[in-house]
Amino acid sequence: MSYRTQMDAAKQGIITKQMEIVAEKEHLDPEVIRQRVAQGSVVIPANINHTSLSPEGIGQGLKTKINVNLGISGDSVDYEREMEKVRLSLKYGAEAIMDLSNYGKTNKFRGELIEMSPAMIGTVPMYDAIGYLEKDLLEISAQDFLKVVEAHAAQGVDFVTIHAGITKRVIESFKREKRTMNIVSRGGSLLFAWMEMTGNENPFYEYYDDVCEILAKYDVTISLGDAMRPGCLEDASDGGQISELIELGQLTKRAWEHNVQVMVEGPGHMAMNEIAANMVMEKRICHNAPFYVLGPLVTDIFPGYDHITSAIGGAIAAANGADFLCYVTPAEHLRLPDVNDVKEGIIASKIAAHAADIAKGIPGATDIDNKMARARHKVDWDEMFKYAVDPDKARAYFESTPPADRHTCSMCGKMCAVRTTNLILEGKKVEFCTEK
Repeated sequence: MSYRTQMDAAKQGIITKQMEIVAEKEHLDPEVIRQRVAQGSVVIPANINHTSLSPEGIGQGLKTKINVNLGISGDSVDYEREMEKVRLSLKYGAEAIMDLSNYGKTNKFRGELIEMSPAMIGTVPMYDAIGYLEKDLLEISAQDFLKVVEAHAAQGVDFVTIHAGITKRVIESFKREKRTMNIVSRGGSLLFAWMEMTGNENPFYEYYDDVCEILAKYDVTISLGDAMRPGCLEDASDGGQISELIELGQLTKRAWEHNVQVMVEGPGHMAMNEIAANMVMEKRICHNAPFYVLGPLVTDIFPGYDHITSAIGGAIAAANGADFLCYVTPAEHLRLPDVNDVKEGIIASKIAAHAADIAKGIPGATDIDNKMARARHKVDWDEMFKYAVDPDKARAYFESTPPADRHTCSMCGKMCAVRTTNLILEGKKVEFCTEK
């Protein structure tokens, strides 16, 4: 039997090599993975041309994955710095990297990234259209947009964000709403501008079947972009967001008819009390397709700390059904993130994802936490650093103010609760005033 995509294989009852790898990573039977890929509740983004990929699954019953955004900006052109961000992302366990480059000829950077990265690679072809085609927005045709999608797919990109849900009907709803922040999605705003200037329907919606055929050819997962995601708390869960989500649910089923794997993207900025309901709503409307969320950011007033506002929202979202978290850095809303910002964003997202996996009872999620607890019980610092996600920072903090007794830390010293309890349970005396 032959197949074009992971979903095609799964529907035929075939367990692929990628499914076997994902099953081993997730401590699940490969048949479970196959069934969920066939149903669309799990995706394995794995372009046939991404030969360095270490496959990962995203979706129902699997560990929450995180994505790192990076790429070249016209205001900050430094290819080596972006590659340093890539290396940092891989070091700290990001499962996906999105190249959002929007300046110059981006294919060289993207090609190098695909060649060396075991992490999934995603792009937003819309960002690259103007530079790739060397045309201004108004001069780009619908078929031109599809050419850029095919160029990214042929190069080896594992998933692409396509804002196919911002249709003329959705724009009518958006205009009636009179939002505070209007459209904050870069790709969504460019399509909105193109549609308004040309009077045409969204080309990715009008030629959606053609898009799906391109993606099926290379087994590229479509990530249905949320052009109408809320950019502030006041716009959350409004008519524009929900009307687009309904379109995305219909587009999900249409992609599955082409055996194209689907993720659906979600908010955005949203108060904590709205997050759980939004996760349930997406799963219902989009037929349990994996949900990929940016944040959500749970407050609007902490620029410089939005990796924290995002991690709070991401933990709540993932605990209530979100499957994939897009990291947010301290530089969000302020500048292109530097390498330190990227690290802070990755760690914050990893905290959110891992905390949610524990809450959801994902198989093996607490194993490393239990190992850390046993190391702390023994006050074995080297073993504690071994289990830390960022051992370098943990060790540097400990050694910056070294304790007199290595069986404690400089916070409590000899009054360490763990030390005290261990000594008593070992039948020893606890003494503070006598030097030994």
